[in-house]
Amino acid sequence: MKSFDNLNNWREEFLIQASPSDPENFPFVVLGNKTDVDGGKSRVVSEKKAKAWCASKGNIPYFETSAKEGFNVDAAFECITKNAFKNEPEEEPYLPDTIDVAGGQQQRSTGCEC
Repeated sequence: MKSFDNLNNWREEFLIQASPSDPENFPFVVLGNKTDVDGGKSRVVSEKKAKAWCASKGNIPYFETSAKEGFNVDAAFECITKNAFKNEPEEEPYLPDTIDVAGGQQQRSTGCEC
């Protein structure tokens, strides 16, 4: 429960330190881990409570994961990368001007010169 209780502080501290240009839309993701442990009987934070917190912070994506079983790990990282790139402005690739090394004349090869 201690980690969950600290989410607000960690989020706010991160936003202060990183000072992103659009803090309200920074791509946070919350992970509930160790879902494999005893079938969830000893869980401290309910899925409902975690999702409610995420909703209160602008619908932050929430994933319950198990690194041991590989459950939802790929989906969480795909969401993280998708959201991170979604906020990046699309840029045209830089292509320098073509350099004409033949001086405007094309030379045709007649075969091997060796």
